[in-house]
Amino acid sequence: MIELFGQPLTAALLGGFGGMLLGLAARLGRFCTLGAIEDMLYGGSGHRMRMWGLAIGVAILGSFALAALGFINIDRAFYLGVSFAWAPAIGGGLLFGYGMALAGTCGFGALARLGGGDLRAFVIVLVMGLTAYAVLSGPLAPARLLLFPRSLNNGPPDGIAHVLAALTGGSVPLIGMGLGVILIALMLAVRDFRRDLRAVLWGSVAGLAVVSGWAGTAWLARNGFGTQTLMSHSYAAPVGESLLYAMQGSVRPLSFGIGSVAGVWVGAFVGSLWQGHFRWEACEDPRELRRQIFGAGLMGTGAVIAMGCTIGQGISAISVLAFSGPVTLASIVAGAAFGLRQLIVGFRSNPV
Repeated sequence: MIELFGQPLTAALLGGFGGMLLGLAARLGRFCTLGAIEDMLYGGSGHRMRMWGLAIGVAILGSFALAALGFINIDRAFYLGVSFAWAPAIGGGLLFGYGMALAGTCGFGALARLGGGDLRAFVIVLVMGLTAYAVLSGPLAPARLLLFPRSLNNGPPDGIAHVLAALTGGSVPLIGMGLGVILIALMLAVRDFRRDLRAVLWGSVAGLAVVSGWAGTAWLARNGFGTQTLMSHSYAAPVGESLLYAMQGSVRPLSFGIGSVAGVWVGAFVGSLWQGHFRWEACEDPRELRRQIFGAGLMGTGAVIAMGCTIGQGISAISVLAFSGPVTLASIVAGAAFGLRQLIVGFRSNPV
């Protein structure tokens, strides 16, 4: 496959496969972070939050199963190769979550909505991608490095399974698989959720999409001609990378992240056509558009600081049990909860 298509296109195709699964899960399974938080806080339902937990459990089980089989070296996973730091994880997560509430969706959700014809999501994708790259390597990068310094981890991986293995003398893959099974069992313990086959199916598909990312990049690293980081899906910096590729494709190579971004859009587009829900939508309220633009900017900033978004840290990082994953995800939920409360209560008398 690499000999036929070349490594950049092969990486993009592998990313596109998992991205399509995530896009289909978003459209056909209503797999959405902000929607899950809204349902839990204001809808009296933890159904979609359990769907999210199931996706995480499946991703943990699948990732550590690959490690147990020797298919991936989980110690080299991107999120375990960077030293854990509380300030970026919490600060970036809070910024991202608050921006997600203002924008009405996350970066992954915006791509999925764009696949259904929502032009408001197109604005969110543009602003988030541009802001992410401005903070990652543009004019705002020095401020980020000064306020939220990060360093490579030259010691043991900063992973929950690794710490538990060191304390107990157990096997890292077996501990990871055990934690994944426990989380899956907890999610399926509620009968109403267990009987909702659509939610169980698409939650599992979302988790397997993340596993496919680890498997695909590991295969590339082992068989490719160039370097390939062991990584999985995320939708912050790769959105900006995709915008740059759209403008400079002749001088910039394709990548796993670009393929993943395109895959979500394609999967969501197919899913919206399948449901008959595709329709063009635009923003009719300037105040709403202003709020969405501001929220998208906060998401791009927060995601780069935290080194991941709801998918990147919320599933991919947790799937290898990196300490940054649950801390960032909890911060995203807290930031989103604050933003939703402000929208529902605070903005009634003083709209943005």
